[in-house]
Amino acid sequence: MGGPRRHPGAGTGPRRDRGWATRSLRCSPPVMLPTPGIAPRPSRVPPELSGSNHLGTRRAVGDTGTHGTIRLLIGEQETMQRVLIAILTFSLGTAGTAPKYLCTYYDIVDYLNISSHDKLHTYILPKANLKEPVEVKLDFMLIAILSVVEKLQTVSFYFVLNLEWKNPLATWNPQDFCNISQVSLPLDTYWSPPIFILERVDGQNSDMNYMVLMHNGGFNSTRPFQVTLTCSLIILKFPFDTQTCNLSIASFLYPVTDLVMKTRRTASESMKDSQSFFLTDGEWKFTNLSIIEHTEMIDDEGFSVITYMISMERRPTLYVLNLILPTCALYLLDMAVLFGPSSLEEKINFQIAIILGSSMLAVILNNSLPTSSNKPPVIVLFFLGTFLLMIMAVLDTFFLLYQHRKSRPLDKVLRRFQRHVGAELAKTPLRNQPVTHLAKEGLQHLSPPRKAEGGGQPAKGHWRPQEQNSFMPVLEKVLLYSHFFLSLFFFTLVFVKWSS
Repeated sequence: MGGPRRHPGAGTGPRRDRGWATRSLRCSPPVMLPTPGIAPRPSRVPPELSGSNHLGTRRAVGDTGTHGTIRLLIGEQETMQRVLIAILTFSLGTAGTAPKYLCTYYDIVDYLNISSHDKLHTYILPKANLKEPVEVKLDFMLIAILSVVEKLQTVSFYFVLNLEWKNPLATWNPQDFCNISQVSLPLDTYWSPPIFILERVDGQNSDMNYMVLMHNGGFNSTRPFQVTLTCSLIILKFPFDTQTCNLSIASFLYPVTDLVMKTRRTASESMKDSQSFFLTDGEWKFTNLSIIEHTEMIDDEGFSVITYMISMERRPTLYVLNLILPTCALYLLDMAVLFGPSSLEEKINFQIAIILGSSMLAVILNNSLPTSSNKPPVIVLFFLGTFLLMIMAVLDTFFLLYQHRKSRPLDKVLRRFQRHVGAELAKTPLRNQPVTHLAKEGLQHLSPPRKAEGGGQPAKGHWRPQEQNSFMPVLEKVLLYSHFFLSLFFFTLVFVKWSS
């Protein structure tokens, strides 16, 4: 009663303040820590605490500052917890879509599950739709013509073959792998088209057993080949001939309903690239390339085939210098001997020597030509005709020599007859004038050679055997010029055959 009067809310002020602070800690949002170097704002005192009891007011303000610091510490902890929860949530959300280690080819291999593949994947045709065949695109580029053997009818090529196809079961998204869009893999990792060359008789397999896999499932394989092919060589115009050999590529394991082979570029584009990369500059010159796509029917099933027709032209310079020109030179020498002023015996010796030299050139030619052919080559006709003309020249010379030898016994007989008639006319007496006149005429024609005056040497006789055999020079000229015109006709015919 007589004590100091209390404020109505003075006794319960601290308890009310603690309850307000507790409710504030439970319901208020987190408060960030004050910036270092800046003094915090003083807490405001609630209006109901601004009464006459100043002691209660100070206690309420002190309690409010303490609880504010606690609220700041609790808010900082809640903020850190939320940041950690967000980081963990992001990590857990992306762990199922991205590989553990990015930007490596091993991750792509793991993603495609190549390391655990069995060999069955390399034999199964990659078809997503069974009604659509797998399309394989080929690109051909000829690098070199290594050899052409006419006797064996074979030709060796070195070329590069590029194949492209798609496998819809081997794809990935480049954005998930740092934009890695392709990877190189061994050839036996996935299925690859089995290639079969129809005309192949020998060769070496490719050492490049790798292929490139694109992110969209596209495969690219480049393989070099060195093969020996059988080719029907037509050597009618040897050595001025042009040959065309076929290189047929097929895959007889899959019909056209499962696999279709197509060319990626046109024949002119492949020809242009082949000529730019052509390495050899030997006997054969690469002139043209043609491509034919067709279907080969075997046992009522169609198989896709691509045929590359390679045309090549022989450079004849070596054969002209080694075979044709020497043969022509020997024949010209034979004609010079035939028309020369030498005796017939010497002509025959020279002509036989020239025939032996020509036969050696024919042996060299025989080693390079095939043993069988439908038609004999023009160069064989050229050598054979030249050889026969040389033999005809020898026979002409023998005939002339025979005619000259045949006329010598006739000369001896005529000379004996001349002496005998002259002696008989000298012994027979002249009985009358007509007989004397005839005797004088006979003595003038058939008189023996008389001795020259004062010299004792016989004078030249008036009778000559050549006058009796005047047909010999004419016969010789007829034989020689007929041989010349026959040779001219033969060489013209050979030139027309080679140039047609």
